[in-house]
Amino acid sequence: MDFDAFIDGLRGRPGYRDQIAHARHVPARGARFGQLDGALHPRLQDWLRAQGIARLYAHQAAAVAAVRARQHTAVVTPTASGKTLCYNLPVLDALLDDPEGRALYLFPTKALAQDQLDALGAFGLPEVPAAVYDGDTPPRGRRAAREGARILLSNPDMLHVGILPQHFRWRQFFQRLRFVVLDEVHAYRGVFGSNVANVLRRLRRLCALHGSDPTFICTSATVANPAEFAERLLGLPVEIVDESGAPSGPRWFVLWNPPFAAGRKSAIGESTDLFVELVGRGVRTIAFTRARKVTELIARYAADRLRREAPHAAGRISPYRAGYLPRERRLIERRLFDGDLLGVVSTSALELGVDIGGLDAALLVGFPGTIASTWQRAGRAGRGSGQSLAVLIAQDDALDQYLMRHPDYLLESPCEHAIIDPENPYILARHLRCAAAEVALVEEDLALFGGGARDLVQLMVASGDLIARRTRRYWAGRNRYPAHEVDIRSASGATFLIVGPDRRTIGTVDEARAFEQVHPGAVYLHQGETYLVASLDLEARIAHVAPTSVGYHTQARSQTDLDILHADASRPWGAALVRTGEVEVWTHVTGFARKQLFTDTVLDVQPLDLPPQRLRTSALWIELPEALAQEVRGRGLDLAGGVHAVEHAAIGVLPLFAMCDRWDVGGVAYPAHPSTGRPAVFIYDGYPGGVGIAEKGYLLFESLIAAALEVVEGCPCDAGCPGCIQSPKCGNLNDPLDKQAALLILRRLGEHGAPGVRKGEPGAAQTKK
Repeated sequence: MDFDAFIDGLRGRPGYRDQIAHARHVPARGARFGQLDGALHPRLQDWLRAQGIARLYAHQAAAVAAVRARQHTAVVTPTASGKTLCYNLPVLDALLDDPEGRALYLFPTKALAQDQLDALGAFGLPEVPAAVYDGDTPPRGRRAAREGARILLSNPDMLHVGILPQHFRWRQFFQRLRFVVLDEVHAYRGVFGSNVANVLRRLRRLCALHGSDPTFICTSATVANPAEFAERLLGLPVEIVDESGAPSGPRWFVLWNPPFAAGRKSAIGESTDLFVELVGRGVRTIAFTRARKVTELIARYAADRLRREAPHAAGRISPYRAGYLPRERRLIERRLFDGDLLGVVSTSALELGVDIGGLDAALLVGFPGTIASTWQRAGRAGRGSGQSLAVLIAQDDALDQYLMRHPDYLLESPCEHAIIDPENPYILARHLRCAAAEVALVEEDLALFGGGARDLVQLMVASGDLIARRTRRYWAGRNRYPAHEVDIRSASGATFLIVGPDRRTIGTVDEARAFEQVHPGAVYLHQGETYLVASLDLEARIAHVAPTSVGYHTQARSQTDLDILHADASRPWGAALVRTGEVEVWTHVTGFARKQLFTDTVLDVQPLDLPPQRLRTSALWIELPEALAQEVRGRGLDLAGGVHAVEHAAIGVLPLFAMCDRWDVGGVAYPAHPSTGRPAVFIYDGYPGGVGIAEKGYLLFESLIAAALEVVEGCPCDAGCPGCIQSPKCGNLNDPLDKQAALLILRRLGEHGAPGVRKGEPGAAQTKK
């Protein structure tokens, strides 16, 4: 399609109101090739020739050379740059020469494993059989995979819960394991990545026990700290290959800002318009959203529109997200790959490298949270030399609006740092239990798990989790493996099932978000269908739902309180004080609002009776001076509304500086915190123990405040809106908020520089009793 003409046509269509905030043409890029020192196995050379591949790209040749030299390797190049060959070629080359060799491929999603199984099958190498071993594999297939596969394709979840605890049944596989491949490792950040890092340390420990020392090969989209991130993930030194030699076709990148008039038009509506227009013209399109609910809404609205405006395309679109059953996901992936589907609306579940065929356009409904994810999603369209289109449709929140006014920040800045914390004590303790259940812990193991492992093991012995016998520490449990109690994708380690009236499991939700998403009375969307939550069984962890047809959606209302446990570092900020340390957060979901579809008008607020939830985590906070509080009050402004608005604005722009989403962090503001007596604004990691997000905000506080001030100053609203100080996740439904008070506070904070950090100063905030 001629996207130059398409963009011009958008500017000229009725109802256009300068939505295109920026349009940039990214030119095509030519290929750079490399040369291997030694030839690949003849069977692989034949396969490459059959594919029309005469030479390898520079990064592919460099990766093959590094792996052949037995260097742990991380390939960090853009989407569609041929990273799969970077591990398939050296692995297959070695396994063809070593009939006993084995390889383990790990993917963050089941869809990727299935996709790569097909890719391996295309090589036509029956002497190197491959098999998928994951939660969808039937029992008969699991035994066949364990005994017969030379390349095992799985995911960290199954490695954690299904392979490592049963390692003696896998003795031959571990004895012969030569390679471990981790695809799309940029997905392993935050809590998930911190858990995966410990799973990999357990894997390395068991490999050593069984006599193998595999080479690790990682692939990733671009991150700012590839060496630091990969080495922290693996616990090993890593060779980085990050200069891509792959070509790319020309691309238009458009920033689309819904018009503002007494409030900004819905990004959902604007995205639906663009999706319908593209699909109606036969343009193969993927629309990425940031939430399951938005995915279902856009798919539902688009289907309704297409039935009226382009009936030929109405049956050729589908939603896609995590929480679908395996057979549902496989069917959608196959229809997309075969071209039967013209369009799909997806969460991040299709962001990673599943082969879904050639797409022409990618719509990003809201900034995905990181620059890396933005390019990853945009790169799902335009595979090959053809022209493609990527459109970022801004939502009405602070971060999206900042990027609409600063396109160079998005399109020219380097990607963010990927943050993990394998030594988070809450996460590490769970994996030490798992490791002890696999093989008793000895002194040499503790260095593998990091400096905090020794103290944690002593605490677990004292608490009875572990049993000490001479130099070994044994798991004290006798019934189940502790791995079954640890969900590596969630902070809490547990999930709730969502069950329909026919007792069929419809989906799942993490325990930490269950009270907000599937409380009694909540509206839950699944594959375009609407369900009403009838009850939430806390003991059985089941939400019972029933089909419904309502014209509203729901948002939980909660109260949050925070106790300061201790400050680890602090620095003066003019007369204010910036700190970081450990806090305890209590959140109580007390009710929910019913909001009208399309308009978000609050219809009513219903009460709920749910127990409070406790979270011990790390936080960044600023204690404001009394003089500033008096100035705010002296101007007739609302101090409580001002600090609340500052909290929202700062959380809104924090993802600019840390590889996180605003849903990964929480916040609370006080006109006078009980422990200090001073006005205070807190931002905390939304996971037990924290994973480094708050600390990153503390280190970059000056930039954080400057960005928050610019967002609030630059917003055209009068009293505050979602584009500056309102938050879609606010448990108080954005009440109270005072934009003018926030501007005053942010301007005063922006007047001061950033003196040095003082560690462990006397007089740090005291624990609230």
